[in-house]
Amino acid sequence: MSDPNARPPLPVFADLRAESSEIDLLVDGLADPDWRRPTPAAGWTVAHQIAHLAWTDRAALLAMTDPGGFGRMVEVALADPDGFVDEGAAEGAALPPAELLARWRAGRAELDAVLAGAPADARFPWYGPPMKAASMASARLMESWAHGTDIADALGVRRTPTVRLQHVARIGVRARDYAYAVHGLPVPEGEFRVELTPPAAAGPAAAVWAYGPEDAPQRVTGPALDFCLLVTRRAHRADLAVRAEGPDADRWLDIAQAFAGPAGAGRSPQGER
Repeated sequence: MSDPNARPPLPVFADLRAESSEIDLLVDGLADPDWRRPTPAAGWTVAHQIAHLAWTDRAALLAMTDPGGFGRMVEVALADPDGFVDEGAAEGAALPPAELLARWRAGRAELDAVLAGAPADARFPWYGPPMKAASMASARLMESWAHGTDIADALGVRRTPTVRLQHVARIGVRARDYAYAVHGLPVPEGEFRVELTPPAAAGPAAAVWAYGPEDAPQRVTGPALDFCLLVTRRAHRADLAVRAEGPDADRWLDIAQAFAGPAGAGRSPQGER
């Protein structure tokens, strides 16, 4: 008998599963040499990308089931903020591809179950502010999409943008103040208006994805895909059709990031690669 008090599954949980499954299709059946293909992330192969997703899934699972253990993980991260991510990816990338893939799949399944069963209002620690389960799922989707983009680029696959990008865009907008803080810059007063054109998959009549007050004096506009590439630092601003009105909004496009932790070097403009 079903639990009458159980909450219905949230769309973001299904979207996270769909995003992960799409990446899984990219790597399922890859020959071992293809796991060693370099991706646009300097020093990272396809195996590094999957290993990082597996590692961060385990971190999210720990945050939701063992906050004390997660706190100890954060202490390790703070001791080496620029190296702990690379070390975690390198450790997983050294595994045989079949073992790495199995580990990622098992971790995804376990995290999915914990996310779906978490109390709706409970907050869990993370490298940034504490998050509810739905926000944790959105964050995992954002990171999965970003690293899946790197994998697709390495394999020469062109992925079709989906409406799941709305989760990535929303995090990018909400993380505006965090991006300023990471760079040691004062946070601008007032919100920006952000208006993004949805991908074709949303349908010809889809409304613009809009965030912030309509009368905000500073604005950001452009395709949702380009904005998501920008805030996940998967492409340089110069190669994207994202535009700003106002000096603070313009500055934001140089530093925007949707993820917690150091910003990293980002990607060079295509003409400099």
